[in-house]
Amino acid sequence: MAEKTYTEQQNIKYKKKLNELLDILPDFCTQYFDSLEFNKQPRTKIAYAMDIKGFFEFLIECIPKFSSYAMKDFKPQDLEKIDGTDITRYLRHVKLYKKNGRDITNSESAAKRKLCALRRFYEYYCRYEIISFNPTIKVDMPKIHEKAIIRMEPNEVAEFLDNVESGNKLTKTQLQSHEKLKTRDLALLTLMLGTGIRVSECVGLDINDVDFDNDRIRVIRKGGSESFVYFGDEVREALLNYLEERKNLTPDEGHENALFISAKKKRLCVRSVELLVKKYAQTVTTVKHITPHKLRSTYGTSLYQESQDIYLVADVLGHKDVNTTRKHYAEIVEENKRSARNIVKLRKD
Repeated sequence: MAEKTYTEQQNIKYKKKLNELLDILPDFCTQYFDSLEFNKQPRTKIAYAMDIKGFFEFLIECIPKFSSYAMKDFKPQDLEKIDGTDITRYLRHVKLYKKNGRDITNSESAAKRKLCALRRFYEYYCRYEIISFNPTIKVDMPKIHEKAIIRMEPNEVAEFLDNVESGNKLTKTQLQSHEKLKTRDLALLTLMLGTGIRVSECVGLDINDVDFDNDRIRVIRKGGSESFVYFGDEVREALLNYLEERKNLTPDEGHENALFISAKKKRLCVRSVELLVKKYAQTVTTVKHITPHKLRSTYGTSLYQESQDIYLVADVLGHKDVNTTRKHYAEIVEENKRSARNIVKLRKD
């Protein structure tokens, strides 16, 4: 039997997790999640299910009329016993609450996501006339305060990659594994900085996804679509050096085709890459919080500054809507517009 791709393996894991959540949620919720089967990705459905579960937990804990309920006791008609005030209280609750003795906090964007999930949930049952009232529409969406995009400057990128290669500024403990893994780390981080791919796309790469004849990689985008991303000479060299070492590795069963392998001979996971980026980023800056997504922002910034083509940036980064790209790089777009103010001459000297 052929080895399943990373995406297939992840989808199986997500489906199992969703089934576990549906076993906990009220039985009528299954109907709603079945309706999402072909228009939402497995990971998105899990996020929805976690948010809906949290909502029912809030009702049991904080709304007196449901204090005697168990999760499975809820029926669709109970959704009509909730008004806009209860929803507002729920949004206030999710900002800070205790769970298993720990303080749980949620940002403005997380609160907005939870309200969006709840609105969709209610809208489904209203649309099919199972309930007649949707209290979520009575509540305004949380206002999101935009944060400045954090990215590395060109000199920081150069120092970052130099330190990956040399081990400069690493601790003694970090240096113990550096020599063994530096070629892999350099290939992975050069690839991310040189293409702007997401960390999930990076760890999902198989060896046969790399096409040196055309200097490109095949990635499965967010949402499941397939795309080709092209890379330059620096990325090519780093990948070729790593693949020479990769030939001598014997991965565990089920991980034979993975491009990037961990020290434990398994496909590298997202969390490992996050820790990898953090380790090397701390050798360059302690002021900026650099994550894999910040490497993506760094690439997008550089590409736009060089090309002046927001549509190209959107396409390369895999944004379905160019307005998403424009929003992320608004300050650069504005600066370019400002610098172009004298390009067009109305009268020749």
